[in-house]
Amino acid sequence: MFRIIKISLLTHSLLFIACCLLPVASLKAQDLHFSQFFNSPLVTNPANTGFIPDADYRLGVNYRNQWSSVMAVPYKTMSAFGDAQVFRDRLENGWLGLGGIIVNDKAGSGSLTSTKVYGSLAYHQMLGLSSLVSAGFNIGWANKHINEAKLKFPDQFDGKFFNSSIPTGVAFTNNYVSYIDVHAGMNYAYFPDENVYINAGYSIQHANRPKETFFGDNSVYGRIPMRHTGFLNGIFKLNDRVIVNPNAYFTTQAKATDLVFGLNANYNLSQFGEQQLIAGVYYRLGDAVAPMLGVELANFQIVYSYDVTLSSMSKFNGYRGASEISIIKKGFYPDNVDRASICPKF
Repeated sequence: MFRIIKISLLTHSLLFIACCLLPVASLKAQDLHFSQFFNSPLVTNPANTGFIPDADYRLGVNYRNQWSSVMAVPYKTMSAFGDAQVFRDRLENGWLGLGGIIVNDKAGSGSLTSTKVYGSLAYHQMLGLSSLVSAGFNIGWANKHINEAKLKFPDQFDGKFFNSSIPTGVAFTNNYVSYIDVHAGMNYAYFPDENVYINAGYSIQHANRPKETFFGDNSVYGRIPMRHTGFLNGIFKLNDRVIVNPNAYFTTQAKATDLVFGLNANYNLSQFGEQQLIAGVYYRLGDAVAPMLGVELANFQIVYSYDVTLSSMSKFNGYRGASEISIIKKGFYPDNVDRASICPKF
């Protein structure tokens, strides 16, 4: 009986240590992510700024709550963005995209809080009547701070509990850091007819390798590794009722990778597509499956998804991974309501 209790205590202690140290490790490992990457376009690729096939502008918010079933303080990620097409009447077969993003992320028991604000610019050029190439970048200010008083470290474990009165050998030089961050990317879209649209893109985040550390200039936790992201999606109109949208997304940073792929479909509930039902499912390789459900009402879209954990983490969280919601509003300029879409529409 004693052995079982001891093993159980050790297991939970190791899990707790991992959760406590995860915020510090994440400074080097990987950035935030959304399962609905296709509904956070400016976070995915700055070349998506003003890349709006079926509107002139859009506004959106995203919210993700992860690991609330196993952590007293779950990971919470929020973002708000807006972008628009400008100079369509001044540039021959092209236009500029202007936009901005605000991202806030809170991670773990150490209250590791990240706030980032970016401005985005992209150029889009038509190639004939059925292709479009885009390139863009964003530049912004990032700030991270941590409450070290809420952290517990391995050298504070007294054999039974983590005792905050035991001095730790971990010394923070400061509990906040700020820096300038630069991302860049490019896109290509192909739309041979009104029923087919294919889009691919590639981006690099942290292109300037900014310094991010709480441990001073000589710490091994220094330059942020560049993050490489690629995506591929298609929009195919099957009939007057159904449009399908397959998506694939891959990103890598340092030794961390993330591959997500799946399919969602829009079902037309009205005569001209003013009301649509959205449903789909996505799979994060080796981690989770994420079913999604949403509605679109007159260019106003709400989509909810839930990550069902399939990895070994499911033994601890009971398959309860993360919930996520996105809200996007698209629109047209008053003098441009009859503008043709370059992707399939009802």
